[in-house]
Amino acid sequence: MIRFILNDKEISTDHYTGSTLLDFIRYHKHLTGTKIGCREGDCGACTVLEGQLEDNRIHYRSIVSCLTPLGNAHGKHIVTIEGLNTEHLIPAQKAMVDHSGTQCGICTPGFVVSLTGYTMEASPPDPGKAIDSMSGNICRCTGYKSIQRAANTVANMLEEKNPDNPIGWLVSKGYLPAYFVSIPEQLAALRAKQENIADRTMMIGGGTDLMVQQPDVLAETNPALLFDRKELKGIYEEDGHCVVGSAATATDIMESVEMRTYFPRLDDHFFLVSSEPIRNMGTIGGNIVNASPIADLVAMFMALDTELELFHTETQERRRVPLNTFYKGYKKMDLEPGEIIHHLRFPVPGEHTRFNFEKVSRRNTLDIASVNTAIFLEMHEQIIRRAKVSMGGVAPIPLFLEQTGVFLTGKELNTETILRAAGVLQGEIAPISDIRGSKEYKRLLARQLFFAHFIELFPHAIRQEDLNIKQSAG
Repeated sequence: MIRFILNDKEISTDHYTGSTLLDFIRYHKHLTGTKIGCREGDCGACTVLEGQLEDNRIHYRSIVSCLTPLGNAHGKHIVTIEGLNTEHLIPAQKAMVDHSGTQCGICTPGFVVSLTGYTMEASPPDPGKAIDSMSGNICRCTGYKSIQRAANTVANMLEEKNPDNPIGWLVSKGYLPAYFVSIPEQLAALRAKQENIADRTMMIGGGTDLMVQQPDVLAETNPALLFDRKELKGIYEEDGHCVVGSAATATDIMESVEMRTYFPRLDDHFFLVSSEPIRNMGTIGGNIVNASPIADLVAMFMALDTELELFHTETQERRRVPLNTFYKGYKKMDLEPGEIIHHLRFPVPGEHTRFNFEKVSRRNTLDIASVNTAIFLEMHEQIIRRAKVSMGGVAPIPLFLEQTGVFLTGKELNTETILRAAGVLQGEIAPISDIRGSKEYKRLLARQLFFAHFIELFPHAIRQEDLNIKQSAG
């Protein structure tokens, strides 16, 4: 039995856990403000808020209901556009009206839900973050300037928000319906469900891959739900390693104190990884086992010398496999039936290490990569003591560029070293022409993104002009 709160009503249903939250909302509860758009998590027309109880407070995040398994709603507060209505327009609604931010209206509920979710955060108001909160929403007729002006207006209305009790403050101002105040107590009364996953043949995390690939199959199944399993959560340091639970989402990784300490430019890197709602849903374990040759998180963690701990749900046995040897061919992995990824672990970066991630896609952001790549370097003054390079989109699997890393190790950091390493790299990759670009284009991207790592990490020592001049001369 799935139990959750939908707006202001408690829901109990034995509907298939693998069906979509979107269809349950529209066809079973007749809340049609949540729109059907792409059904691939791209347009944001189906955006809802998902509230989870954490330390007696509700933390809300935007999600796309078209890719959310209904079972993942268990024990949570799901808020649709109808659940935000009061006797008057709330700030996000009024700002959209005042700035003419809507035209046909199909996208409007998603924008309003996302922007309202931003107002519920404890962080100080920031117009830029208000706009970023709607990164998962697409409008095809109004134009974004009016919507951006609406976001600025909403952010400016939050100057006096109480960061210790943002929900209570919003309710007191009439910016949210009063029922929100009682939700923590109601959620606490819902008893969390624990399932035995060993007897299931299909497993699902956040749904951002499987719900696109196999929606019809999942719609009439009850897959094992991994997204909320506590033993698969958490990010912490242990024995000189950072441990990341396989059910940690991209947002969890972005917000982790440990990860932000290791990687000061984490926000810049993750801004290139999908949209906010997808980052709120997609898990690192799911990103790995989807086995896409262009998985962004795989490229990042592969360069960090990451090791996977696999757990067999029937035998309870565990084993460890390096991520850089996990893929055996296109969509083939070193993963036995009944095994799941329990957690990842990688050595904690030191004082003299450097990390960078680069990506090019047909859209600047919020898109699937044509080519992505990550690099991890350990430096001693101007000498590269250790190098790990990964790249996606240039082979049937995510590639760990072992020969390129070996070549760089022990070399002096200079333009000549980088150019010669780029030649080694070209011998390791094998791109093919597809919808994301020709093989020649991908080879060019691979070279330029490899250069970009060094230009970004060592701006005073490596210049784009020097690399281009010597490349042309060579």
